[in-house]
Amino acid sequence: MSEIKPEDKTATDKNEEEQDWEAAKAFFESLKTKAPRPPKPQNAVTIAVSSRTLFNMAERKIFVDEGVEKYVAFQVEHESDPLKPGPAFPFVKALMNVNTRLRNLYPDSEELFDIVLMTNNHAQVGVRLINSINHYGLTIERFCMTGGKSPIGYLKAYMTNLYLSKSADKVTEAIEEGIAAATMFMSRQESDLSDTQLRVAFDGDAVLFSDESEIIVKKHGLDTFFEHEKKFENKPLAQGPLKCFLEALGKLQRKFYAKNERLNCPIRTFLVTARSAASSGARVLKTLRSWGLEIDEALFLAGAPKGPLLQKIRPHIFFDDQMFHIEGANELGTISAHVPYGIGQKYNKGKLIEEPKKEE
Repeated sequence: MSEIKPEDKTATDKNEEEQDWEAAKAFFESLKTKAPRPPKPQNAVTIAVSSRTLFNMAERKIFVDEGVEKYVAFQVEHESDPLKPGPAFPFVKALMNVNTRLRNLYPDSEELFDIVLMTNNHAQVGVRLINSINHYGLTIERFCMTGGKSPIGYLKAYMTNLYLSKSADKVTEAIEEGIAAATMFMSRQESDLSDTQLRVAFDGDAVLFSDESEIIVKKHGLDTFFEHEKKFENKPLAQGPLKCFLEALGKLQRKFYAKNERLNCPIRTFLVTARSAASSGARVLKTLRSWGLEIDEALFLAGAPKGPLLQKIRPHIFFDDQMFHIEGANELGTISAHVPYGIGQKYNKGKLIEEPKKEE
């Protein structure tokens, strides 16, 4: 799994890039405005969201049934009507609350969340998207509207730390490019989420960690898995697709800790894993320690359903690699995001999905 940020550049490239940014920054700062400036991408934690995750784009049915021209015409006709919030909306609002707290503590810092709207919508639809963003008071200045083309190729250019979409194919493509990504699902009932603290819940295997241990469970059973985890307890697990996002969250958390704000930190992270604590939990915790990462709460469920625990946590987003956990969480009001990675994609509720036979 490759790191999120691009490879190191030469000193000359960095100097030229810095000069370009400084010139752009000087120009924008010469314009008087009360609106907060977007941070430099290399300093920010960049979250790319699709228009269908940020908003409930029910109008997509027009595109599917009647084609792009009717769809664009409808959006232009209704561009003054705000779109309804989508599954990523509470998450984005929580990110902006964290930014407000960071700016109060570090007025000149650019280590902030930066939200990019990444959509294959036509540019004409952008007016309604902008009007909706302004209607809800969201701070989203960077847009990427690709007019029907996949936006995945732009994710690295925007230095994306996390990409959220409704398209499983685009998310899979992003993960294959080494970018943390997940497919978002709206919960089936509303939940009262925190207005003051960003809450992010992660599954462990095939999300924060690789699927190496899950492969053993699927192929050889629990007893072999427990023996394997005990034998390799002191060997860190390889990283999974969301490890870099947890790392980015931890970097911002430490900025609050440095100001003696640990107990009042507006970011809280949770590990919600089907692992058993006594039989296989130590390796997970030691892996996080070896990475220099903290998790605020670790919940080992030993195979019990995750939905009821998540209902108590009330995260703004919950990441898991298995759809039956996503469905169980959604039914109880948790906004969830599927990470299509690892051997779990070949199974449904523990049973191997039969692949169609290839014609000879």
